[in-house]
Amino acid sequence: MSNNPPRTRMTGVQRRSQLIDVGRGLFAARGLDGTTIEEIAACAGVSKPVIYEHFGSKEGMYTQVVDFEFRILLDSITAALTEEAKPRVLVERAALALLTYIEDHTEGFRILMRDAPPSQPEGAFSTLLSQVTARVEHILSDEFDRRGLSADDGAMYAQMLVGMVAMTGQWWQDSRQPDKHTVAAHLVNLAWNGLTGLKKDPELKSEG
Repeated sequence: MSNNPPRTRMTGVQRRSQLIDVGRGLFAARGLDGTTIEEIAACAGVSKPVIYEHFGSKEGMYTQVVDFEFRILLDSITAALTEEAKPRVLVERAALALLTYIEDHTEGFRILMRDAPPSQPEGAFSTLLSQVTARVEHILSDEFDRRGLSADDGAMYAQMLVGMVAMTGQWWQDSRQPDKHTVAAHLVNLAWNGLTGLKKDPELKSEG
């Protein structure tokens, strides 16, 4: 007589979550086209019909994975940008939010940088950056107006700032050096002080 306990059957929600986790890992490593339904099923220990039942297709699963990661990152950056703080601190927090997401959700970030899902043909990361840029534009426009500068220029500077942070994040996902707080401090050092006003040892104002 076997002493092994009976296997617990997963609920539909648990199975869906497991499949998304498996799909995330494979999509991050091989991309959408490089991953097959057979591989997903084998890694998850299920039959192909189970995947079709939950997602309809491989593309359907990919879209779900992208949407899940997209929401996590967007919510994180949005939260950083909507707190009450000076613009410099908001930029620091937003940069840290992106780097923290990359650190904690490396596979998710790789997927957002890869193939565009059918729901976002222009690309998930491009869509996210557009939404973040709109928020940053609002913040910079207010700051520019307060300083007597052209508030309309806030849109252009928002593109520059978000682009700089995004490109640095893409580089940092592989290097991971220096640590994220140091990278964020240097990002804001360049953004806030400019090349002619760089400080030798920048520090984050939001880190107490």
